[in-house]
Amino acid sequence: MSTETTTTMPETEWVPAGDVVANLNFYAPPADGSRPFNYIGTPPAGQPATNFGDDAHAVRIHDLRGREVAPSLDKEAFAFHPIPTALSYDDFGDDGKITSTYYDEIRALVRAHVADAREVLIFDHTVRRSGPLAARGPVQRVHIDQTPRSAAARLRRHFSRERADELVAAGTRFQIVNVWRPINGVVVSDPLAFADSSSVREDDLVGVAHIYPEYEGEIAAVAHNPQQQWWYVSGQTGDEVALIKCFDSRVGDAGARRRVPHSAFVHPGTPAGARGRESIEVRCLVVG
Repeated sequence: MSTETTTTMPETEWVPAGDVVANLNFYAPPADGSRPFNYIGTPPAGQPATNFGDDAHAVRIHDLRGREVAPSLDKEAFAFHPIPTALSYDDFGDDGKITSTYYDEIRALVRAHVADAREVLIFDHTVRRSGPLAARGPVQRVHIDQTPRSAAARLRRHFSRERADELVAAGTRFQIVNVWRPINGVVVSDPLAFADSSSVREDDLVGVAHIYPEYEGEIAAVAHNPQQQWWYVSGQTGDEVALIKCFDSRVGDAGARRRVPHSAFVHPGTPAGARGRESIEVRCLVVG
């Protein structure tokens, strides 16, 4: 990735960089063999919030910074684009400004950089903060936000059933793409790691019920496989936006799906007491 952004900060802050071996938390199945689940919010009485565990593995994560190769959505299933925003740090605490201004920026970004993007429907966003009082922090578990099953449900949830059926019958391409941006400066801690989609087998993925009070979706947990190839961008800035493909109805060569496991991770070179990373991710249903 041939961006020229520096990976240094003021003299009191240093950004770790370079290829690294770090722990990632992969999927460990429920001990009783039951279907894995994860409750968002308070689970029913007597039910744990999550019934599956983590299987930590040390993996090599390659730094894209300074390399002449750039990943793409239609191959690796993730990409980076230098796109500024009109919003300030404080604005990302205002949902009204996010939906009225930032959503328009994201729609324009997706139309410009996602193949076959004729219609872009944003269905939600999450702001992540750091610290013990943060409502949503960085997720240090390898996952994909959607499965084919939940992507089909999203299509029918956000369009009429008739329109969704027409799109499917016509073979119209639809994708789910997350747009991820750091919002409090250069990423010092908890950078995002991405697995090259072509290195991830279908049987590495496990559907997990993702249960909200009013809705049940499904995410993909990811089992460790030494063939997986992992990447990150050191010192990612607030103007370097990551596009993360969670689902694509169009399959690639030999029926391969394009979807990217990802996870925050602790870089072993992170200085003690480093500033916590904060970010926003916007989830888009893209119809071609």
